[in-house]
Amino acid sequence: MFILVTGGAASGKSQHAERLLCERAREGSRLYLATMQPFGAEAQARMLRHHALRAGKGFQTVERYTDLAHVELPEKMYGGILLECMSTLLANEIFSPDGAGENAVSAILQAVDSLYPCYCQTLVVVTNEIFSDGIEYPAQTMQYMKQLAQLNAVLAQKADVVVHSVCGILLPLKGADLL
Repeated sequence: MFILVTGGAASGKSQHAERLLCERAREGSRLYLATMQPFGAEAQARMLRHHALRAGKGFQTVERYTDLAHVELPEKMYGGILLECMSTLLANEIFSPDGAGENAVSAILQAVDSLYPCYCQTLVVVTNEIFSDGIEYPAQTMQYMKQLAQLNAVLAQKADVVVHSVCGILLPLKGADLL
């Protein structure tokens, strides 16, 4: 099963994603695929918070910032993989010297296709909804937002289940009968 979890910043999407994965994958066969690079104190604090949220839930963690399609996983098959998060991975692919640059969206989609169902029975992907403020940003930011929207749309099409976290409440958008 492929589940896409979206929502705004600090909306509870990570907790929902972990719960959904834990409900579907037995302990010991759970992988957390982290995309955030540890730049600065704020990023490190967020990473520590996420580590604390996963504590005791039987996750292995692999950090991969770009070129996710070629990640070397410790096992050949997992009950579930939690990939967090698309907005960070996209930024890494676009702006990192090691990233895919203008091919970022296709590189990420290829990576998702290589993970599910090849390496897991359940894939839960976390992404962000950053499109509701109506503010016009500089061109580079608007291009990033457009690419994230494109990525989210394709992932939502591919997903069996799509849910949106709002104020900690999980709203099913697609595949509610599968939850």
